[in-house]
Amino acid sequence: QVQLVESGGGLVQAGGSLRLSCAASGRTFSNYAMGWFRQAPGKGREFVAAISSGGGSTMSANSVKGRFTISRDNAKNAVYLQMNSLKPEDTAVYYCAADLNYSAHPAGYAHWGQGTQVTVSS
Repeated sequence: QVQLVESGGGLVQAGGSLRLSCAASGRTFSNYAMGWFRQAPGKGREFVAAISSGGGSTMSANSVKGRFTISRDNAKNAVYLQMNSLKPEDTAVYYCAADLNYSAHPAGYAHWGQGTQVTVSS
């Protein structure tokens, strides 16, 4: 089992930045691909970005390309999401997820954190 704990969410004005962190424990972190997803009120869980187990491959949703960057530090068992140029439509609960397979699909992830709220005011 992998335990995931997100942090770094909060309230920010449009155009601002936040950095989300996800701390992992339990299994060998470096074996797992990691993903960030988000869910706004009344909407389904949406893919944001993912990174392969070694960090050599990343992918992100078109809606965040050029603004959000995913990274990981396997020595610290952590994955990050740097979010710049935030927009009100980025408001959501952000979740990190882990799985042995590298995927952009929520159903492809077996382990999930509890989420952290990001609110972007206009």
